[in-house]
Amino acid sequence: VQLQASGGGLVQTGGSLRLSCAASGGTLYATGWFRQAPGQEREFISQIRWSGSTDYADGVKGRFTISRDNAKNTVYLQMNSLKPGDTAVYYCAGQISAGGSYDYWGQGTLVTVSS
Repeated sequence: VQLQASGGGLVQTGGSLRLSCAASGGTLYATGWFRQAPGQEREFISQIRWSGSTDYADGVKGRFTISRDNAKNTVYLQMNSLKPGDTAVYYCAGQISAGGSYDYWGQGTLVTVSS
C-alpha cells in the first residue's frame, strides 16, 4: 500500500487547511493522521475506519474533521481554527486489519501556522 499526503502549507492563526491522503495498491481498514513537531514525538491526531467511525485526539476535537471519498480512495483532514501549536509535519498512515498497527506511512506534509 502506498500513501501520498498533500495539502500542507503556511497559514495564519485562525486559518484553515485541508490535507489529503491518497491511497493505492490495497484496501485499508483504517487511515490515520499523525503529526510530529520539531523536537517532539509523533502524536496521533485522528483516524477513520472502513465503517466510517472516527476518533480524534482531545487537542483537535471540534477543530479538525476527518472524512473520506471512497471513489477517490482518499482521506481528508479538514483543519480549522489553526493555532501555532498545530505547526508540524503531518503524516497519514494505513492500517490493513482491525487490531493491527499502522504499518504503511506517507511521506508527510508540512503545516506551518504563523502567529
